[in-house]
Amino acid sequence: MVKAFLFDLDGTLLDSEILWVESLEMYMSGKNSPITHEEALEIVYGVSWENIFFEVARRYPGIAAHLDDMYSGLQRCFIQLRDSRDVRIPGSIECLKRLSQDYPVAIVSGSFVQDIAHGVEIMGIGAHIRFYLGGEHYSPGKPDPACYLLAAKKLGLPPSECLAFEDSTMGIQAAKEAGMHCVALARKGRPAQEISRADLVLEDLALFSPHDYERTLAAAVKGIPHGH
Repeated sequence: MVKAFLFDLDGTLLDSEILWVESLEMYMSGKNSPITHEEALEIVYGVSWENIFFEVARRYPGIAAHLDDMYSGLQRCFIQLRDSRDVRIPGSIECLKRLSQDYPVAIVSGSFVQDIAHGVEIMGIGAHIRFYLGGEHYSPGKPDPACYLLAAKKLGLPPSECLAFEDSTMGIQAAKEAGMHCVALARKGRPAQEISRADLVLEDLALFSPHDYERTLAAAVKGIPHGH
């Protein structure tokens, strides 16, 4: 049923989504336009860079003339935060490595390619993935399904035979609109997301088993309660 697995990056493999939120807070403070943590969450969490820029520009005209300008400032804040802590999510990385032994695995992210490349390096997963897609590779960004449709095309598979791991409302929407299976990672201590469209919700991706997932789907089709 499922023949390939696709991982979101920020918030799914790396606990970096929240760092981008904090980075926007730092960036806006430096521009003398401080924003609340709640507003930064609303603008950043699970959103593509293009949409983040447009939303900041809409709410705070004149803060940044171009996406590249704002990203450069945000990235400086992000690197400062990232280098002060270990952002790897062990269970997710273990899941990716385990699945890669039997299935094609790729990363589908809204981040810029240079950030994905650095993430792949610090996780030590370069040998385990077929490819990665970043925001430069497709448009529009999540929640549009373009990124996942492109990933399926590169894998030579119909979307219905791919499963995406996501942590955000917009990422889940992108995967489901593409016609893929989707497992939501809902970690304790991270912002709650709308995950009702996910096919399965886990607190730790180390708990994921392709065999168990397919058994659950088969049971659901037959109308058998889960666990019987």
